[in-house]
Amino acid sequence: MGKSTLFNTLAGDKISIVKDTPGVTRDRIYADVTWLNYQFTIVDTGGIEPKSDDILLKSMREQAEIAIETADVILFLTDVRDGLVESDHQVADLLRRSGKPVVLCVNKVDSFEKFEMDVYEFYNLGIGDPIPISAASRLGLGDMLDACTAYFPEGSGEEIEDERPRIAIIGKPNVGKSSIINKLLGEERVIVSDIAGTTRDAVDTVVKRNGEEYVFIDTAGLRKKNKIKEEIERYSIIRTVAAVERCNVACLVIDAEEGITEQDTKIAGIAHERGKGMIIVVNKWDKIEKNDKTMNEFTEDIRQKLSYMPYAVLLFVSAKTGQRMNKLFELIDMVIANHSMRIATGVLNEILAEATALNQPPSDKGKRLRLYYITQVSTKPPTFVIFVNDKELMHFSYTRYIENKIREAFGFTGTPLRFIARERKES
Repeated sequence: MGKSTLFNTLAGDKISIVKDTPGVTRDRIYADVTWLNYQFTIVDTGGIEPKSDDILLKSMREQAEIAIETADVILFLTDVRDGLVESDHQVADLLRRSGKPVVLCVNKVDSFEKFEMDVYEFYNLGIGDPIPISAASRLGLGDMLDACTAYFPEGSGEEIEDERPRIAIIGKPNVGKSSIINKLLGEERVIVSDIAGTTRDAVDTVVKRNGEEYVFIDTAGLRKKNKIKEEIERYSIIRTVAAVERCNVACLVIDAEEGITEQDTKIAGIAHERGKGMIIVVNKWDKIEKNDKTMNEFTEDIRQKLSYMPYAVLLFVSAKTGQRMNKLFELIDMVIANHSMRIATGVLNEILAEATALNQPPSDKGKRLRLYYITQVSTKPPTFVIFVNDKELMHFSYTRYIENKIREAFGFTGTPLRFIARERKES
C-alpha cells in the first residue's frame, strides 16, 4: 500500500530527529510536517483490516479508530496496482461514518497517462475525487497536501495568541489523570468551561486561581467513550502528542504502586523532544508503605530511567486524599516562569568566560575549541546560540557542562534548555 513510504516521505529527515536519546521512542508513528504556512502532525496507523478476528489486527483497527477520532483530516490511501478491492469499500464506509473530511489518494501512480483509467475506477468509492500520487517517486504530493490543508479551520495557518498557561496532564490509562484534574477543580471552586480543543478527545478545562486562568488539557477523554483495550501501547501515544503540542508544561502522572514503566519513559520523551516544561506527578502515594528511605529510592529510580531529563520536577501526591495537591500550582507557576525566562547577553558571557577558565574546552588533533560568545535567541524553551571556531569540537559533554553552569546561576528548574553551536571564522 505504501502508507509508511508516504509517511517517511512527508516526514523527511524529521523521522530520525530522535537520535538515540534513551527512553525516547524511536518507533515513530507521528511526525511534524510544514507545508506552505501550515504546521501539522501526521499520524501513521497500522492499517485497517475491517473484518478480522485476529487479536492484533483487531487491536490495530481499534487504534486506527482512535487516530480517526483524533484527526482533523483523514488521508485514505489506496493502491492503483491492486485496483479497487472489497476492503477499500469497507474502509470507505467506516470513514464516511466518522463524518470527518477525507482526502482519497491513489498511490503508485508513476505515470498518469499509463494509469489514468485505473485512477478513475476509485470514483466508485463515492468519497470524492481520487488524487493520483506516487509516494516513492514524490509525484502529486503537492496536490494531495493542498487538498488536506483546504479542510483546515480558517486561520489555522496563523498563531492565535492565547497567553493563558496551558498544562497537559499526560500518562498511561488509569494512573489517575482525571482524578487529579477533578481535585484541582474541586479545591479551587472554579469556573469550568469546555473549549473546543483541536482534538475531540482532549478536554480543555479552565481553572481560575488567584485571578489567573489556567487551561488544563486532559488526555483521558476518549477511553471512557470507547472502552478501547490498549493492546498495542504505542498507539495510545497519539493522544499525548496532540495534547503536548499545545501545552507549555506537561504533567506526567505516574502510578506509585506500579512505579515508572517503559511506557512512562516514552510519554515523557514526547514532551522532552518538543521542549516543554516538565513536572512528574507520582500519584496514589497514600497507598505506598513507607519508611524514611522510600521517597529517595523512588526518586532515584525515576531519575535513572528519565536520565535525559534531569531538569524535571518531582511531586508525590494523592489525588484521593488531596495530599500535596496544593503544591502542584506552585510548581506549575515556577516551571512556566522558567520556561519563558530570558537572560541578558552580558551575564551569559560572564558565565561562559568563567566556565571556560575553570574547565578548558576540548581539543582534537592539536586544534582547540574556542567559544567566542553566547546569546539567548528565544524562550519556551530557553534557547541559546554559542559562537565557536569549530562545531565538530563542541562535544555533547562540553555543551552539558556549559548548561550546568547556566543552571547553577539561574536554576531553570523544570524546563529543558536548547543549545545551538554556530561557527564564526577566527579573525
